[in-house]
Amino acid sequence: MITELAVERVEFTCGSCWHSWSVDYDVQRSVDDRGDEWEYFHRDNTAVPSPYTPQGAPPCEHCGRRWVGRLVARRPVPLPGAAGAPRSRVPAEGAHRPERHTVPLLEAGGHPQPAAGARGHRPSARG
Repeated sequence: MITELAVERVEFTCGSCWHSWSVDYDVQRSVDDRGDEWEYFHRDNTAVPSPYTPQGAPPCEHCGRRWVGRLVARRPVPLPGAAGAPRSRVPAEGAHRPERHTVPLLEAGGHPQPAAGARGHRPSARG
C-alpha cells in the first residue's frame, strides 16, 4: 500500500572537483504485507536506485566520480481520496487535456542549478 508520494530535490557536490548540481526525484513509499516500509525512486520516469547511496548517486559530469546526495527540498504529493479534496471527473471520450500526451517531459534536472562554489560545504558521505 502506498503511504507517501513526494518530489525530492537532491543536491550533489563532487568531492574531487567540487562541481555541484541538483536533481529532482519522484519518491514513493509503501508498506508491504509484512509491514516493512520501502522507498522507490524515479528520475525522468525511470526507476533508479536511491540517490542517498553510492550506487544510486549519478556520476559527476566533469570527472565521473560519484558522491552521495543530500536532500535540500521536498514537496509531498497528496494521495488520492483525501476527505474534502476537490476532484474532477475525466470524460470517457478522452478529450480532456489531450495535449498531455504530446508535451515534453519535465526533466528531473530541468531546474536552475546551484552557482559554482555557492555553498562551499563538503559532502557528508563519499561514494
